[in-house]
Amino acid sequence: MGDENSLVGIRKAGGISHRSRRSSRFLGIAREDLTGYLFISPWLIGFLAFTLGPFLGSLYLSFSRWNLLTPIKWVGTANYLKIFTDDPTFLKSLSNTAIYVLFRVPGVQLIGLALALVLNQKLRGIAVYRTLFYLPSVTAGVSTALIWLWLFNTYFGLINVALDALFGVQGPNWLYSRQWAMPSLIIMGWWNVGQPMIIYLAGLQNIPGHLYEAAEIDGAGLWAKFRNVTIPMLTPFVFFNLINSGIGAFRVFTNAYIMTRGGPAEATLFYVLNLFYVAFDDLRMGYASALAWILFLIILFFTLAQVRLSNRWVYYEAMKPAGGA
Repeated sequence: MGDENSLVGIRKAGGISHRSRRSSRFLGIAREDLTGYLFISPWLIGFLAFTLGPFLGSLYLSFSRWNLLTPIKWVGTANYLKIFTDDPTFLKSLSNTAIYVLFRVPGVQLIGLALALVLNQKLRGIAVYRTLFYLPSVTAGVSTALIWLWLFNTYFGLINVALDALFGVQGPNWLYSRQWAMPSLIIMGWWNVGQPMIIYLAGLQNIPGHLYEAAEIDGAGLWAKFRNVTIPMLTPFVFFNLINSGIGAFRVFTNAYIMTRGGPAEATLFYVLNLFYVAFDDLRMGYASALAWILFLIILFFTLAQVRLSNRWVYYEAMKPAGGA
């Protein structure tokens, strides 16, 4: 009898609890969840208004013709067909961007890793040097471009003055030569290595010291420890930096726009710069949207390819089970 009364009490308590949970819902959403949505609403509104909305809008425009002055006209796949069949500027800008990515990304990784190795030493005042090498990464893009515009000046630029003073060599006409314009922007891209350098530095400081001790016991020298310990342990950081640097290199715009405007003779006409001219000089918004979606798919393809191939070369140290040996 007592057990039956207890069971009835439990059922009643469960019913009360169930009713209380039902009464705490508003428009089908639990009040706890509603509170969470309320707190993230500024970000949510911004995402819908400035990210998802333009994202879907550009997709629609890519199948349309619009010059900002006349009504939007649906043209189907005409923009994409024109891009692939009757637009030599598309291929030129894409090839220029591919060359830039091919040379800038590996250079940034090598320089960033070399600086991280140097700045990982336990020396007095090393934090100051780390800050100085990172500062270019927080400098505004336009300011950086103007500084390098002066450095690359043919007649009074610091680079040509140094070449003449040290080696007696007359420097090239950097930004105004079809041969040297692209290398100039690539060299400038190598200078901005602060972000990958910091990532590599964090990776180096995360490598357990006992791995180096074990390698030394086995008779490994500096190169053997670097090749067999440092590089494998840094592969997750290399992977992260490759993806970030690759995406950034595909989207290069400011340097070329400020310094060369795509010249000379379209030698530095990068993909995003060409897209900008199509959109805001020619006012072909639908065509520019189609170009933007092609770039999105290209970046997505290379990113997914790196993720797929990462299983073959990226090493993640196994995590120990919680509380276990």
